[in-house]
Amino acid sequence: MRPQRTLTARGGLMLFFGVVALVCGFVIGQRELTGVGFFLLLVPPISALTILGATGRVVQSRALQPNRIPAGTDTRVLVRIGNVSTAWPVVWVRIEDALPVRLGYEPRYTVGFLAARAVRDVTYLVRPEVRGRYPIGPLQVSVVDPLGCVRVTRQVGAPTPLLVTPPVVPLPTLGVSDGSQGENSPRRSVAGAGEQDPIPREYRYGDEMRRVHWRSTAKHGELMVRRDEQHWREHSTLLLDTRFEAHDGEGVRDSLETAVSVAASVAVNLLDSGHELRLHTERGQLHTGNTSGVLDGLATVEASEADSLYGGISTLEGARGSSSSLVVAVLGALSPEDAAALSRVRGSGLHVAVLCTRAAWTDPEHTRRTAELLAANGWRVLPVADPADLPPLWGRAITPGSGVSPMSPVASGGSLTSETPLAPAGTRVPWEGSR
Repeated sequence: MRPQRTLTARGGLMLFFGVVALVCGFVIGQRELTGVGFFLLLVPPISALTILGATGRVVQSRALQPNRIPAGTDTRVLVRIGNVSTAWPVVWVRIEDALPVRLGYEPRYTVGFLAARAVRDVTYLVRPEVRGRYPIGPLQVSVVDPLGCVRVTRQVGAPTPLLVTPPVVPLPTLGVSDGSQGENSPRRSVAGAGEQDPIPREYRYGDEMRRVHWRSTAKHGELMVRRDEQHWREHSTLLLDTRFEAHDGEGVRDSLETAVSVAASVAVNLLDSGHELRLHTERGQLHTGNTSGVLDGLATVEASEADSLYGGISTLEGARGSSSSLVVAVLGALSPEDAAALSRVRGSGLHVAVLCTRAAWTDPEHTRRTAELLAANGWRVLPVADPADLPPLWGRAITPGSGVSPMSPVASGGSLTSETPLAPAGTRVPWEGSR
Protein backbone atom coordinates (compact mmCIF):
# COMPACT_ATOMS: atom_id res chain seq x y z
CA MET A 1 0.00 0.00 0.00
CA ARG A 2 1.34 3.45 -0.94
CA PRO A 3 1.84 5.96 1.88
CA GLN A 4 -0.97 8.42 2.52
CA ARG A 5 -0.04 12.00 3.46
CA THR A 6 -2.45 14.18 5.40
CA LEU A 7 -2.26 17.46 7.28
CA THR A 8 -2.62 17.40 11.03
CA ALA A 9 -4.79 19.97 12.81
CA ARG A 10 -1.65 22.01 13.50
CA GLY A 11 -0.62 21.92 9.87
CA GLY A 12 -4.09 22.95 8.73
CA LEU A 13 -4.15 25.91 11.14
CA MET A 14 -0.71 27.04 9.92
CA LEU A 15 -1.93 27.10 6.33
CA PHE A 16 -5.12 28.92 7.32
CA PHE A 17 -3.35 31.63 9.31
CA GLY A 18 -0.67 31.87 6.64
CA VAL A 19 -3.28 32.69 4.00
CA VAL A 20 -4.98 35.22 6.33
CA ALA A 21 -1.68 36.93 7.15
CA LEU A 22 -0.67 37.01 3.49
CA VAL A 23 -3.95 38.58 2.38
CA CYS A 24 -4.02 41.10 5.22
CA GLY A 25 -0.39 42.06 4.54
CA PHE A 26 -1.16 42.84 0.89
CA VAL A 27 -4.34 44.75 1.74
CA ILE A 28 -2.87 47.03 4.41
CA GLY A 29 0.58 47.17 2.88
CA GLN A 30 2.45 45.57 5.79
CA ARG A 31 5.48 43.72 4.40
CA GLU A 32 6.24 42.13 7.77
CA LEU A 33 2.79 40.58 7.95
CA THR A 34 3.15 39.35 4.40
CA GLY A 35 6.45 37.70 5.34
CA VAL A 36 4.80 35.96 8.28
CA GLY A 37 2.13 34.66 5.92
CA PHE A 38 4.72 33.26 3.50
CA PHE A 39 6.58 31.64 6.41
CA LEU A 40 3.45 29.92 7.75
CA LEU A 41 2.58 28.65 4.28
CA LEU A 42 6.07 27.17 3.80
CA VAL A 43 6.30 25.35 7.15
CA PRO A 44 4.06 22.32 6.31
CA PRO A 45 5.72 21.51 2.95
CA ILE A 46 9.20 21.86 4.44
CA SER A 47 8.20 19.67 7.41
CA ALA A 48 6.91 17.03 5.00
CA LEU A 49 10.36 16.84 3.40
CA THR A 50 11.88 15.80 6.73
CA ILE A 51 9.88 12.56 6.80
CA LEU A 52 10.34 11.44 3.22
CA GLY A 53 10.80 7.66 3.27
CA ALA A 54 10.29 7.50 7.06
CA THR A 55 7.54 4.88 6.86
CA GLY A 56 9.73 2.77 4.61
CA ARG A 57 12.35 2.63 7.34
CA VAL A 58 9.84 1.21 9.83
CA VAL A 59 9.50 -2.58 9.80
CA GLN A 60 7.41 -4.90 11.92
CA SER A 61 6.98 -8.52 12.95
CA ARG A 62 4.06 -10.14 14.76
CA ALA A 63 3.79 -13.31 16.83
CA LEU A 64 0.73 -14.92 18.43
CA GLN A 65 1.27 -16.85 21.65
CA PRO A 66 -0.40 -19.22 20.97
CA ASN A 67 -1.76 -19.01 17.42
CA ARG A 68 -4.40 -21.72 18.04
CA ILE A 69 -6.75 -21.35 21.01
CA PRO A 70 -10.20 -22.52 22.14
CA ALA A 71 -13.00 -19.96 22.00
CA GLY A 72 -13.30 -17.88 25.16
CA THR A 73 -9.57 -17.92 25.99
CA ASP A 74 -6.84 -15.30 25.56
CA THR A 75 -3.97 -15.13 23.15
CA ARG A 76 -1.11 -12.66 23.42
CA VAL A 77 -0.18 -10.61 20.34
CA LEU A 78 3.44 -9.46 20.29
CA VAL A 79 4.20 -6.68 17.80
CA ARG A 80 7.83 -5.67 17.28
CA ILE A 81 8.59 -2.32 15.62
CA GLY A 82 12.06 -1.51 14.32
CA ASN A 83 13.92 1.23 12.45
CA VAL A 84 16.13 -0.35 9.79
CA SER A 85 18.05 2.83 9.10
CA THR A 86 21.60 3.02 10.48
CA ALA A 87 21.67 6.85 10.52
CA TRP A 88 18.20 8.42 10.41
CA PRO A 89 15.78 8.31 13.35
CA VAL A 90 12.00 8.48 13.11
CA VAL A 91 10.78 11.30 15.32
CA TRP A 92 7.24 10.19 16.14
CA VAL A 93 5.62 6.83 15.42
CA ARG A 94 2.12 5.58 16.15
CA ILE A 95 0.80 2.10 15.31
CA GLU A 96 -2.66 0.59 14.90
CA ASP A 97 -3.27 -3.13 14.44
CA ALA A 98 -6.26 -4.18 12.33
CA LEU A 99 -8.67 -6.62 14.00
CA PRO A 100 -11.93 -8.21 12.85
CA VAL A 101 -15.04 -6.72 14.42
CA ARG A 102 -15.63 -9.86 16.53
CA LEU A 103 -12.30 -9.35 18.29
CA GLY A 104 -13.14 -5.86 19.54
CA TYR A 105 -11.58 -2.44 19.06
CA GLU A 106 -8.40 -2.02 17.07
CA PRO A 107 -5.49 -1.40 19.48
CA ARG A 108 -3.60 1.88 19.02
CA TYR A 109 -0.21 2.64 20.59
CA THR A 110 2.12 5.63 20.49
CA VAL A 111 5.68 4.40 20.14
CA GLY A 112 7.16 7.91 19.99
CA PHE A 113 10.77 8.53 19.04
CA LEU A 114 12.45 5.64 17.26
CA ALA A 115 16.21 5.99 17.01
CA ALA A 116 18.32 4.42 14.28
CA ARG A 117 18.44 0.62 14.61
CA ALA A 118 16.07 0.86 17.59
CA VAL A 119 13.43 -1.77 18.37
CA ARG A 120 10.23 -1.45 20.41
CA ASP A 121 7.88 -4.23 21.56
CA VAL A 122 4.15 -3.83 22.07
CA THR A 123 1.87 -6.57 23.43
CA TYR A 124 -1.87 -6.85 23.87
CA LEU A 125 -4.45 -9.58 24.49
CA VAL A 126 -7.41 -10.68 22.39
CA ARG A 127 -10.18 -13.03 23.51
CA PRO A 128 -12.33 -14.44 20.67
CA GLU A 129 -15.70 -15.64 21.94
CA VAL A 130 -16.65 -17.39 18.69
CA ARG A 131 -14.67 -20.04 16.80
CA GLY A 132 -13.21 -19.29 13.39
CA ARG A 133 -10.07 -18.21 11.56
CA TYR A 134 -9.29 -14.54 12.22
CA PRO A 135 -6.69 -12.34 10.46
CA ILE A 136 -4.66 -10.23 12.90
CA GLY A 137 -3.28 -7.22 11.03
CA PRO A 138 -1.96 -5.72 8.85
CA LEU A 139 -0.23 -3.06 10.97
CA GLN A 140 -0.87 0.59 10.17
CA VAL A 141 2.14 2.81 10.91
CA SER A 142 1.79 6.60 11.20
CA VAL A 143 4.81 8.95 11.18
CA VAL A 144 4.61 12.68 12.01
CA ASP A 145 7.21 15.35 11.26
CA PRO A 146 9.08 17.10 14.12
CA LEU A 147 6.70 20.10 14.07
CA GLY A 148 3.59 17.94 13.94
CA CYS A 149 2.23 19.40 10.71
CA VAL A 150 2.11 16.39 8.34
CA ARG A 151 1.22 12.75 9.00
CA VAL A 152 2.26 9.90 6.70
CA THR A 153 0.38 6.59 7.08
CA ARG A 154 1.26 3.24 5.56
CA GLN A 155 0.25 -0.41 6.05
CA VAL A 156 3.19 -2.64 6.93
CA GLY A 157 3.35 -6.42 6.80
CA ALA A 158 0.68 -9.04 6.19
CA PRO A 159 -2.08 -10.38 8.46
CA THR A 160 -1.26 -13.24 10.84
CA PRO A 161 -3.96 -15.96 11.10
CA LEU A 162 -5.43 -16.91 14.47
CA LEU A 163 -7.31 -20.22 14.61
CA VAL A 164 -10.03 -20.37 17.26
CA THR A 165 -11.36 -23.87 17.90
CA PRO A 166 -14.80 -24.59 19.39
CA PRO A 167 -14.94 -24.93 23.19
CA VAL A 168 -14.93 -28.50 24.46
CA VAL A 169 -16.62 -29.68 27.65
CA PRO A 170 -15.28 -32.84 29.34
CA LEU A 171 -17.65 -35.80 29.08
CA PRO A 172 -17.80 -39.07 31.06
CA THR A 173 -15.49 -41.67 29.60
CA LEU A 174 -17.06 -44.57 27.77
CA GLY A 175 -16.70 -47.59 30.07
CA VAL A 176 -16.98 -51.36 30.01
CA SER A 177 -20.71 -51.22 30.50
CA ASP A 178 -21.34 -49.85 27.06
CA GLY A 179 -18.81 -52.05 25.34
CA SER A 180 -16.83 -49.07 24.11
CA GLN A 181 -13.42 -49.07 25.65
CA GLY A 182 -11.47 -48.72 22.47
CA GLU A 183 -7.82 -49.54 23.10
CA ASN A 184 -8.66 -50.72 26.63
CA SER A 185 -11.24 -53.21 25.48
CA PRO A 186 -10.60 -56.95 25.89
CA ARG A 187 -8.10 -58.36 23.43
CA ARG A 188 -9.36 -60.58 20.66
CA SER A 189 -7.41 -62.62 18.16
CA VAL A 190 -7.47 -61.64 14.52
CA ALA A 191 -9.44 -64.78 13.66
CA GLY A 192 -11.90 -64.28 16.49
CA ALA A 193 -10.77 -67.43 18.31
CA GLY A 194 -10.27 -67.59 22.05
CA GLU A 195 -7.14 -68.54 23.96
CA GLN A 196 -8.40 -72.13 24.32
CA ASP A 197 -8.69 -72.64 20.58
CA PRO A 198 -6.19 -70.41 18.78
CA ILE A 199 -5.56 -70.46 15.06
CA PRO A 200 -1.75 -70.82 14.80
CA ARG A 201 0.67 -69.99 12.05
CA GLU A 202 4.08 -71.34 11.07
CA TYR A 203 7.08 -70.39 13.18
CA ARG A 204 9.15 -67.49 11.82
CA TYR A 205 12.69 -66.57 12.71
CA GLY A 206 12.61 -64.23 15.70
CA ASP A 207 9.34 -65.47 17.21
CA GLU A 208 9.50 -65.99 20.96
CA MET A 209 9.49 -69.62 22.08
CA ARG A 210 6.86 -68.91 24.74
CA ARG A 211 4.37 -68.33 21.91
CA VAL A 212 4.83 -71.85 20.50
CA HIS A 213 1.56 -73.79 20.49
CA TRP A 214 2.71 -77.33 21.25
CA ARG A 215 -0.55 -79.12 20.45
CA SER A 216 -0.61 -77.67 16.93
CA THR A 217 3.13 -78.34 16.59
CA ALA A 218 2.55 -82.04 17.32
CA LYS A 219 -0.37 -82.15 14.89
CA HIS A 220 1.44 -80.49 11.98
CA GLY A 221 4.91 -81.86 12.63
CA GLU A 222 6.52 -78.41 12.60
CA LEU A 223 6.75 -75.49 15.00
CA MET A 224 3.51 -73.49 15.15
CA VAL A 225 3.00 -70.24 17.11
CA ARG A 226 -0.08 -68.35 18.24
CA ARG A 227 -1.12 -65.48 16.01
CA ASP A 228 -0.64 -61.91 17.19
CA GLU A 229 -3.55 -60.61 19.15
CA GLN A 230 -5.02 -57.20 18.36
CA HIS A 231 -7.14 -54.72 20.15
CA TRP A 232 -10.69 -54.38 18.97
CA ARG A 233 -11.61 -50.81 18.04
CA GLU A 234 -15.17 -49.58 18.22
CA HIS A 235 -16.65 -47.62 15.32
CA SER A 236 -18.81 -44.55 15.87
CA THR A 237 -20.57 -42.11 13.58
CA LEU A 238 -21.29 -38.46 14.36
CA LEU A 239 -23.62 -36.22 12.34
CA LEU A 240 -23.55 -32.42 12.75
CA ASP A 241 -26.46 -30.36 11.41
CA THR A 242 -25.02 -27.11 10.01
CA ARG A 243 -27.98 -25.91 7.94
CA PHE A 244 -28.50 -22.15 8.18
CA GLU A 245 -32.28 -22.41 8.30
CA ALA A 246 -32.12 -24.95 11.15
CA HIS A 247 -30.36 -22.61 13.59
CA ASP A 248 -31.10 -19.31 15.25
CA GLY A 249 -29.23 -16.59 17.14
CA GLU A 250 -26.05 -14.58 16.69
CA GLY A 251 -22.52 -14.81 18.05
CA VAL A 252 -22.11 -17.03 21.10
CA ARG A 253 -25.91 -17.27 21.32
CA ASP A 254 -26.14 -18.86 17.89
CA SER A 255 -27.47 -22.40 18.19
CA LEU A 256 -25.01 -23.44 15.46
CA GLU A 257 -22.16 -22.56 17.83
CA THR A 258 -23.82 -24.72 20.49
CA ALA A 259 -24.13 -27.60 18.02
CA VAL A 260 -20.49 -27.32 16.91
CA SER A 261 -19.27 -27.23 20.52
CA VAL A 262 -21.38 -30.30 21.39
CA ALA A 263 -20.09 -32.15 18.32
CA ALA A 264 -16.50 -31.24 19.21
CA SER A 265 -16.97 -32.47 22.80
CA VAL A 266 -18.47 -35.77 21.66
CA ALA A 267 -15.80 -36.28 18.98
CA VAL A 268 -12.95 -35.65 21.43
CA ASN A 269 -14.55 -38.00 23.95
CA LEU A 270 -14.90 -40.80 21.39
CA LEU A 271 -11.39 -40.40 19.97
CA ASP A 272 -9.87 -40.33 23.44
CA SER A 273 -11.78 -43.55 24.17
CA GLY A 274 -10.13 -45.23 21.19
CA HIS A 275 -13.08 -45.15 18.78
CA GLU A 276 -12.82 -45.06 15.01
CA LEU A 277 -14.87 -41.95 14.24
CA ARG A 278 -16.71 -40.82 11.13
CA LEU A 279 -17.76 -37.17 11.38
CA HIS A 280 -20.19 -35.82 8.82
CA THR A 281 -22.35 -32.81 8.07
CA GLU A 282 -25.13 -32.74 5.52
CA ARG A 283 -22.48 -31.63 3.00
CA GLY A 284 -19.91 -34.38 3.49
CA GLN A 285 -17.25 -35.88 5.73
CA LEU A 286 -14.78 -33.95 7.89
CA HIS A 287 -11.27 -34.96 8.90
CA THR A 288 -11.22 -37.24 11.94
CA GLY A 289 -7.68 -38.60 12.00
CA ASN A 290 -6.95 -37.15 15.42
CA THR A 291 -8.33 -34.74 18.00
CA SER A 292 -6.45 -31.72 16.67
CA GLY A 293 -7.66 -32.39 13.13
CA VAL A 294 -11.27 -32.63 14.27
CA LEU A 295 -11.10 -29.37 16.23
CA ASP A 296 -9.34 -27.56 13.39
CA GLY A 297 -11.98 -28.75 10.93
CA LEU A 298 -14.87 -27.75 13.17
CA ALA A 299 -13.26 -24.34 13.80
CA THR A 300 -13.97 -23.25 10.24
CA VAL A 301 -17.29 -25.02 9.59
CA GLU A 302 -19.83 -22.55 8.21
CA ALA A 303 -23.59 -22.73 7.91
CA SER A 304 -24.78 -24.39 4.73
CA GLU A 305 -27.64 -23.43 2.45
CA ALA A 306 -28.98 -26.99 2.30
CA ASP A 307 -32.76 -27.27 2.68
CA SER A 308 -32.75 -30.84 3.94
CA LEU A 309 -30.69 -33.04 6.25
CA TYR A 310 -31.04 -35.98 3.88
CA GLY A 311 -27.35 -35.97 2.91
CA GLY A 312 -26.33 -36.50 6.53
CA ILE A 313 -29.12 -39.00 7.26
CA SER A 314 -28.02 -41.15 4.33
CA THR A 315 -24.58 -41.26 5.95
CA LEU A 316 -26.09 -42.64 9.15
CA GLU A 317 -27.97 -45.25 7.17
CA GLY A 318 -24.70 -46.27 5.53
CA ALA A 319 -23.11 -46.60 8.98
CA ARG A 320 -24.99 -49.87 9.45
CA GLY A 321 -22.56 -51.56 7.12
CA SER A 322 -19.62 -50.48 9.27
CA SER A 323 -21.15 -51.87 12.48
CA SER A 324 -21.12 -48.55 14.33
CA SER A 325 -21.45 -49.17 18.04
CA LEU A 326 -22.56 -45.57 18.64
CA VAL A 327 -24.41 -43.14 16.38
CA VAL A 328 -24.74 -39.52 17.52
CA ALA A 329 -26.72 -36.81 15.72
CA VAL A 330 -26.33 -33.19 16.84
CA LEU A 331 -29.38 -31.45 15.44
CA GLY A 332 -30.95 -28.08 14.87
CA ALA A 333 -34.62 -27.66 14.03
CA LEU A 334 -35.90 -30.59 11.93
CA SER A 335 -38.69 -30.57 9.43
CA PRO A 336 -41.29 -33.37 9.77
CA GLU A 337 -39.78 -35.09 6.74
CA ASP A 338 -36.23 -34.99 8.13
CA ALA A 339 -37.44 -36.15 11.55
CA ALA A 340 -39.28 -39.10 9.99
CA ALA A 341 -36.24 -40.05 7.87
CA LEU A 342 -33.95 -39.86 10.89
CA SER A 343 -36.30 -41.98 12.99
CA ARG A 344 -36.05 -44.78 10.41
CA VAL A 345 -32.28 -45.10 10.86
CA ARG A 346 -31.64 -48.52 12.36
CA GLY A 347 -28.59 -50.35 13.66
CA SER A 348 -27.33 -52.59 16.41
CA GLY A 349 -25.49 -49.78 18.23
CA LEU A 350 -26.68 -47.05 20.55
CA HIS A 351 -28.38 -44.08 18.89
CA VAL A 352 -28.23 -40.65 20.58
CA ALA A 353 -29.92 -37.48 19.29
CA VAL A 354 -28.82 -34.13 20.76
CA LEU A 355 -31.50 -31.49 20.14
CA CYS A 356 -30.34 -27.87 20.35
CA THR A 357 -33.33 -26.29 22.06
CA ARG A 358 -32.38 -22.75 20.99
CA ALA A 359 -32.46 -23.67 17.31
CA ALA A 360 -35.06 -22.40 14.85
CA TRP A 361 -37.95 -24.52 16.11
CA THR A 362 -41.30 -23.07 15.10
CA ASP A 363 -42.90 -23.68 18.52
CA PRO A 364 -42.59 -25.97 21.57
CA GLU A 365 -45.06 -28.43 20.03
CA HIS A 366 -42.75 -28.85 17.03
CA THR A 367 -39.86 -29.71 19.35
CA ARG A 368 -41.98 -32.10 21.41
CA ARG A 369 -43.23 -34.06 18.41
CA THR A 370 -39.70 -34.44 17.03
CA ALA A 371 -38.32 -35.66 20.36
CA GLU A 372 -41.14 -38.15 20.89
CA LEU A 373 -40.83 -39.50 17.36
CA LEU A 374 -37.11 -40.14 17.76
CA ALA A 375 -37.49 -41.62 21.25
CA ALA A 376 -40.25 -43.95 20.09
CA ASN A 377 -37.95 -45.30 17.37
CA GLY A 378 -34.99 -46.21 19.54
CA TRP A 379 -33.14 -42.90 19.90
CA ARG A 380 -32.03 -41.50 23.22
CA VAL A 381 -32.94 -37.81 23.12
CA LEU A 382 -30.77 -35.22 24.87
CA PRO A 383 -32.18 -31.65 24.97
CA VAL A 384 -29.29 -29.18 25.20
CA ALA A 385 -29.51 -25.39 25.41
CA ASP A 386 -25.84 -24.85 26.26
CA PRO A 387 -22.77 -27.12 25.92
CA ALA A 388 -22.45 -27.10 29.71
CA ASP A 389 -25.76 -29.03 29.86
CA LEU A 390 -24.28 -32.00 27.98
CA PRO A 391 -22.03 -33.88 30.51
CA PRO A 392 -24.74 -35.17 32.91
CA LEU A 393 -27.05 -36.08 30.02
CA TRP A 394 -24.24 -37.80 28.14
CA GLY A 395 -23.34 -39.86 31.19
CA ARG A 396 -26.86 -41.32 31.33
CA ALA A 397 -27.13 -41.71 27.57
CA ILE A 398 -24.14 -44.03 27.29
CA THR A 399 -25.23 -46.18 30.25
CA PRO A 400 -27.02 -49.33 29.03
CA GLY A 401 -30.58 -49.73 30.22
CA SER A 402 -30.67 -46.30 31.86
CA GLY A 403 -34.16 -45.24 32.76
CA VAL A 404 -35.58 -41.80 33.25
CA SER A 405 -33.85 -40.28 36.23
CA PRO A 406 -35.74 -37.91 38.48
CA MET A 407 -34.78 -34.37 37.53
CA SER A 408 -36.22 -30.87 37.69
CA PRO A 409 -39.66 -30.43 36.09
CA VAL A 410 -40.05 -29.25 32.53
CA ALA A 411 -40.16 -25.49 32.07
CA SER A 412 -43.52 -23.83 31.77
CA GLY A 413 -45.15 -23.98 28.38
CA GLY A 414 -44.10 -27.59 27.75
CA SER A 415 -40.95 -26.65 25.86
CA LEU A 416 -38.05 -29.06 25.62
CA THR A 417 -35.19 -27.80 27.77
CA SER A 418 -31.96 -29.12 29.20
CA GLU A 419 -33.87 -29.89 32.40
CA THR A 420 -36.04 -32.43 30.59
CA PRO A 421 -35.37 -36.01 31.85
CA LEU A 422 -33.42 -38.22 29.50
CA ALA A 423 -35.62 -40.23 27.20
CA PRO A 424 -34.40 -43.82 26.83
CA ALA A 425 -35.05 -45.82 23.71
CA GLY A 426 -38.65 -46.75 23.09
CA THR A 427 -40.19 -44.35 25.62
CA ARG A 428 -42.04 -41.11 25.36
CA VAL A 429 -40.43 -37.86 26.41
CA PRO A 430 -42.22 -36.54 29.52
CA TRP A 431 -43.97 -33.25 28.96
CA GLU A 432 -45.70 -31.00 31.37
CA GLY A 433 -48.65 -30.71 29.03
CA SER A 434 -49.10 -34.51 28.79
CA ARG A 435 -49.00 -35.32 32.49
